[in-house]
Amino acid sequence: MKVVVAVKRVVDHNVKIRVKADESGVELANAKMSVNPFCEIAIEEAVRLKEKGIASEVVAVSIGSSQSGEQLRSALALGADRAILVETDDKVYPLQVAKILKGVAEAENAQIVLLGKQAIDDDNNQTGQMLSALMNASQGTFASEVVVNGDKVAVTREIDGGLQTVELSLPAVITTDLRLNEPRFPKLPNIMAAKKKPLDTKTPADFGVSVSSNIKTLKVTAPNERSAGVKVSSVDELIDKLKNEAKVI
Repeated sequence: MKVVVAVKRVVDHNVKIRVKADESGVELANAKMSVNPFCEIAIEEAVRLKEKGIASEVVAVSIGSSQSGEQLRSALALGADRAILVETDDKVYPLQVAKILKGVAEAENAQIVLLGKQAIDDDNNQTGQMLSALMNASQGTFASEVVVNGDKVAVTREIDGGLQTVELSLPAVITTDLRLNEPRFPKLPNIMAAKKKPLDTKTPADFGVSVSSNIKTLKVTAPNERSAGVKVSSVDELIDKLKNEAKVI
């Protein structure tokens, strides 16, 4: 069984985001970039499937500039066998990403495609669902547990009322939630070995996908600064402020 894992390059989650002075987007110059945290979870799950003898090969895929190769090397250091960079300097949107991943999955004859449920930069939470529809494959979103049994996959997902377990037929698209696993740290020997693992470069055109878009970002602004909180000395003072100043009761 071959597993394809999507990897996205994003601003590190520990970095404070700054908006460009001209409000055209987020400032990326000199910002620390890393693998999207949900993608790290997807990589870890794929590697665990290989360690259990369920997956025969793990292929990491990233769509973006040549710099995304750094994140693919990170995926290789974590245990992926091969990597594919679909290189483009244009911004790609969820539907375009889904179409490219469909092309990769079909070319690789992948039985499982693992993705993070969302990326922390745009929070769209759309790619996995779109990919499932394009592939006409079963889907399990927000997975907190994945159990493969033959040609079936049991995915436990969190819903408002608790947990729901769905059984998927292969091929399947699975998006990962935070509680699925805890990603490992790459060891130095693995980091060195990752430099020698194969990394192929493709273009969106190789999969018949155009990255032109009718969507245009007009303006990006930072959220309003929150006013500092105050301490009150008694419950009566709290009620007074809520009633007369905040006017919420």
